[in-house]
Amino acid sequence: MIIEAKDPQIMAEVIAAAAADGRRLGLQGGGSKIGLGQPMTVDDQLDLSGWRGITSYEPEELVLSARAGTPLADIEVALAAQQQHLAFEPRNLSGLLEGGRVQDQTLGGVVATNLAGPRRCTAGAVRDHVLGLSAINGRGEIFKAGGRVVKNVTGYDLCKLLTGSFGTLAALTEITLKVLPASETEETLVIAAPDVSKAVQQMAEALGGSAAPSAASWLDGKIFLRLEGFGPSVRARRQKLTDRFGAAEVLEDAASRDCWQAIRDVKPFHGRPGQAVWKLSIRPSDAPALLGRLSELEEARTFLDWGGALVWLSLPAERDAKAGTIRQMLPLGGQGWLVAAPLAVRAAVPVFPPLLPALAALQTRVKASFDPGFILNPGRMGF
Repeated sequence: MIIEAKDPQIMAEVIAAAAADGRRLGLQGGGSKIGLGQPMTVDDQLDLSGWRGITSYEPEELVLSARAGTPLADIEVALAAQQQHLAFEPRNLSGLLEGGRVQDQTLGGVVATNLAGPRRCTAGAVRDHVLGLSAINGRGEIFKAGGRVVKNVTGYDLCKLLTGSFGTLAALTEITLKVLPASETEETLVIAAPDVSKAVQQMAEALGGSAAPSAASWLDGKIFLRLEGFGPSVRARRQKLTDRFGAAEVLEDAASRDCWQAIRDVKPFHGRPGQAVWKLSIRPSDAPALLGRLSELEEARTFLDWGGALVWLSLPAERDAKAGTIRQMLPLGGQGWLVAAPLAVRAAVPVFPPLLPALAALQTRVKASFDPGFILNPGRMGF
C-alpha cells in the first residue's frame, strides 16, 4: 500500500505505527532512485513527495532550506535567478536504471544518496554542503541536526552520517544547504589523449596547477577539462593549459554545460538494456592498470571522472555482473558499487562494497540506534 504523507507529523505517526506493528516501510520521493541499492521487500510504501517547497533562501548568506520532497529543478531555478548553484553538481542516474527513463529527482533523494557530479573532485561531496536537516527516525521521533550556518560545531555531525544513508536511518523532511555563486563564464578544453597513463598524468598536473580546472574526465581517448570563473580569468587559464598540453578543442558556455551534464549523468551508457554499470572509486594513479585489467572483460566500456579517481564501467549484466571478478581486480583501497543492473542480478550480489566484519557490526549498531525495528528501507544497503 502507498501511504501519502504531506507533513512531518503525519509521517512520524505512520512510522511510529509501523514500528509498533513491525511493518516494513519503503521511503520514496520522486522515484528517480528506486532502482539503486539492493531490492527491498516492504509492507507499505511511504510517499514523501507531497512535502515540498523552499522554506528559506538567503542569497546574501549563501544558504537555502527546502523540504525533502522539493523537486531539484525548482531549487535550481531559484538559485539560477540569483546567479548561484549547487556546487556539488548532483547526478541523476535514472537514465541507467531499468526502464531507462530520465526522471526528476527531489532534494531528499539527492541527499539520501550523496551522488555528487564531476565537480566532486574540487567542490566536495553532497554531504560537505549539508548544513542542517530535520528527519524522523525509525521510532517515529522527529529530530534535527546541524543548523543554518557554515561554522556549526554542536556535537557529532549527524548530517554527514545521514547523507548517503539511502533512507535506512531516517526519513528526511527538511534540508539546509550551502550554495555558491555560479560562474560567469564556462569553457571546456578537449585534448586528444589516447594513452590513459599519459591522460591521468595530465589531468593530475592540470588539477594541481594554477589553471585550476573545476572538473577533469577522460572519455573516448580525450581529456575534458572544465574552466569556470570570470571571462578574462578563464581565457588566461585556458592559455596556460594549451601552452602546456598543446592545441585543444574549446567548448563554450552551453556546449560546455551540455558536455558536463552528459558526463554527470553517465549518458555514454544510456540506452543499453540488460547492462550492468559499476562505479569504481580508486586512487587516480591506479586507473591505468585497472583499465587494462577491465579491458579483458567481454564488451566492457569505461571512462574516467574526478581526474581518474572514479571509473565508470559498463558490461553485460549476465548472472552476477562479474561482481567477484571486478572486486578482485580493484587495487588496495578501491571500492566497487553496482549502480545499475536488472533486479535479479541486484538480488544475487552485494550492490554496495562489502565491509569487513568489524565495520559491518558497527554499521548494524548505528542502524539499530536510529531504527531499532529495522523497518526503514529494509535491506536496501544490505541490512
